[in-house]
Amino acid sequence: MSELLDVRVASVRQLTPLVREFTFEAVSGELPGFSAGSHVQVHMPGTGRPLCNAYSLLSDPLQRQYYRIAVRLQEQSRGGSRFMHEQVKEGDVLRLSPPANLFAPHSRAGHHLMIAGGIGITPFMAYIAALEQRGGSMELHYAYRSGLTDTYLEELAARLGAALHPYDGRAGQRLNIRQVLSDQPLGTHVYICGPDSLISDVCQTADALGWPAERIHWEAFAAPEPGEPFVAELADGRTLAVPGDYSLLEALEQAGVPVPNLCRGGVCGQCMTPYSAGEVDHRDLYLSDSERADHLMPCVSRGKGGCTVKLAL
Repeated sequence: MSELLDVRVASVRQLTPLVREFTFEAVSGELPGFSAGSHVQVHMPGTGRPLCNAYSLLSDPLQRQYYRIAVRLQEQSRGGSRFMHEQVKEGDVLRLSPPANLFAPHSRAGHHLMIAGGIGITPFMAYIAALEQRGGSMELHYAYRSGLTDTYLEELAARLGAALHPYDGRAGQRLNIRQVLSDQPLGTHVYICGPDSLISDVCQTADALGWPAERIHWEAFAAPEPGEPFVAELADGRTLAVPGDYSLLEALEQAGVPVPNLCRGGVCGQCMTPYSAGEVDHRDLYLSDSERADHLMPCVSRGKGGCTVKLAL
């Protein structure tokens, strides 16, 4: 895995009661460059577990002096968002993974249709900066709850004008996905970031309307859901007890077993791991049915019913 970056928290802003923004600067040297759609993983010390969450970079990719992320406080936090909201303060030093991009805007798209739900606005802040610089055609449909998840709304209105379509759920405003997808020029690519329900609705509607799969792009950084405890057996005979509130990936990392990963949410494929026995609850959005017969994604997959899963690690 790539060497981690030491960064200092340059500023912290409370944008809404649920959303806090963090600006990071390099402790020494320069921060690596990144492209629109990139994310970093924030490693969280002192939590008693190998806790690490991925967050989209929302700053302008041309501004190399700093990184910015925004973190929504999750009601059922496993510790990550609560750590960022309650413990991180200006001047703290944290460690980040280098930027990785699984959600870049398509270089040949004639028009960029962005659909965001709540904190899913974050990658599109960098998109908008990059598209403005190259004169790209774009529009943004932004669903939020006013006063809670309406981050950057005023800035977006000033930058996008009529290309911004806001929907305040607290005021009863609803995004008509079919109407939005039906009224697009040829060459449009759609990008979705937000809750799983929004991503699913947009993808299913686009498919029903005949959108080619290669023009539909989405990103979600969902924390692994808890489950029943189970046991993982390694190729060298060691066994690891995986608690119900740990992912298999976290248990492996705590045991000193390195596993490549980028998203920690079952979408990138980096942590795909072969297994030879055990009943697996596959929760990823990457593997095919045939691949699931002997591979799993330890960032989200679990053993069922307390069984033992034998890994080829």
